[in-house]
Amino acid sequence: MGSLFSRAEIVDQRRRWKLEGKTVVFTNGCYDLLHPGHIRLLEQCRSMGDVLILALNSDDSVRRMKGPSRPLLDQQERAEVALALEAVDAVTLFDEETPRELIAEVLPDVLVKGADWSHFIAGREEVEAAGGKVVAAPLEPGYSTTNIVQDILGRLP
Repeated sequence: MGSLFSRAEIVDQRRRWKLEGKTVVFTNGCYDLLHPGHIRLLEQCRSMGDVLILALNSDDSVRRMKGPSRPLLDQQERAEVALALEAVDAVTLFDEETPRELIAEVLPDVLVKGADWSHFIAGREEVEAAGGKVVAAPLEPGYSTTNIVQDILGRLP
């Protein structure tokens, strides 16, 4: 099981992993309601390196992006669920609109974002300038937290 790190702790841990010669992969998102599409993406991310860091949007960040009814689970619960996954080695939180600053501090070897964000992958420039790789990973068709929530609400009487 992985660990929850503060921003400063994940930057320090990244330095240790680099000294150990480990390939660090980084991805981010809300992960508000974990579904099979998330699991498959995280497993794909983990297969690209030795360590996977998942940066979760803070509760405030999710609300700003998705509206006042989100997140469905708070940031501590979302972190706990993510850390229970074998693919996830580390979780950290970010409150900004994008994780660009966090990515610039961590400088992962591989930055992965779902293909729905291929038009704008925050941190791309920083990772590529440092010699890292940026991947727009294909999404699992049929899975969307927003659509799942709408489907559940549509089933209510």
